[in-house]
Amino acid sequence: MKRFHALTFAGAGLLIAGFTLSASAQSPQIAHADLKDKSGKAVGSADLAQTSGGVLIKLAIKDVKPGEHAVHVHAVGKCDAPFESAGPHFNPGNHKHGMLAGEGHAGDLPNLHVPQNGDLEVEMLAANVTLELGKPNSLLDNDGSSLVIHATADDYKSDPDGASGERIACGVITTASSVGRSTGK
Repeated sequence: MKRFHALTFAGAGLLIAGFTLSASAQSPQIAHADLKDKSGKAVGSADLAQTSGGVLIKLAIKDVKPGEHAVHVHAVGKCDAPFESAGPHFNPGNHKHGMLAGEGHAGDLPNLHVPQNGDLEVEMLAANVTLELGKPNSLLDNDGSSLVIHATADDYKSDPDGASGERIACGVITTASSVGRSTGK
């Protein structure tokens, strides 16, 4: 009886290990972005994790002007100041912008409400994106993607960018496997 359980657990362990290796070889489950302002000063970071409901983004920012700021995933993994190099919002479905105007872009996220001290930690779920390679809504496509903070709030309806003002911070979304690749930082 003990021998049967040992073999069963060993077999299950090999099956789980094989599945984990297979899944991780095909699809990164975590990613990261270091956010910098236009002068190159570090203003925060974001950790991204694949979940069954989309990508969980844990954002920590510091020394950002207090008030409401839009934050979006942008379509290109490049952050040359003034961050126009990050391209438009991530929008593989070619939808109009804004959660109040319809489906919105896949890269549309809720506004940040930065307190007086300029520091904020927040978690948000980007339900319409993935870190899975080869998927149409993958943040890890051939030209990558970026996380961008804007000067003002997103009105959630104006196309194409929610009237969110200039881009004040940007971070290229990378995985451990993309370290060393040119990211435009």
